[in-house]
Amino acid sequence: MQNENIEIVVIEDEEDILELIEYHLEKEGYCVTGFLSTDNVEQFLEEETPSLMLVDRNLPGMEGSEFITYLRDIGYEIPVIFLTGKDKESDLEEGFERGGDDYICKPFSPKELTLRVKALLKRTGALQKQERIKYKLLTMDLVKKDLIINGGIISLTNLEFKLLYTFMKHIDKALARDFLRDEVWGVEGDGVNDNAINVAINRLKNKIDPGNTQNYFHPVWGVGYKFS
Repeated sequence: MQNENIEIVVIEDEEDILELIEYHLEKEGYCVTGFLSTDNVEQFLEEETPSLMLVDRNLPGMEGSEFITYLRDIGYEIPVIFLTGKDKESDLEEGFERGGDDYICKPFSPKELTLRVKALLKRTGALQKQERIKYKLLTMDLVKKDLIINGGIISLTNLEFKLLYTFMKHIDKALARDFLRDEVWGVEGDGVNDNAINVAINRLKNKIDPGNTQNYFHPVWGVGYKFS
């Protein structure tokens, strides 16, 4: 996965919320470690170097922002997003003064969570623009727009490159044709019917795996296609 080398720590005392956050971050490819309190977090930080921490302010034992102040005082500079139901202006100000880099007020949507995480990781340099992605025999050079298989460059049209890139970002996930239409064809997708999408996928399949030895594409009945 694209983000698998990025480790995120989540401290949240409500187990169902913790599991939900872990699920959505892992779905984005991040490596996630969750804690229900601040206990053992410092010990974990002595052995690991996470790129980001998500910290609930309403924690048992030690309030979340006080814990971050403590970590800052002993030298840890890990970026922090506070998760909290405290949404008064004074609470926000207090959170930033105690070492927070961003704030997400509860309740929040999974999309807001992943977007804020991505934005902060970009600002801190942890999430650099990836120049190449690899899967099985395929290597995509995102700068040169080349597809490399077994050391040779395979010629793809711009549309085929975008189509393959979309599948490579969503390995093992069933992608609906409507999703592919939006991601690959964009504003021009209104005039693209399902059959045109099927044809484009078959053409791509014949270019990257003419003998079907890798069996990359799998039709998903009633949905679209899965790439694995």
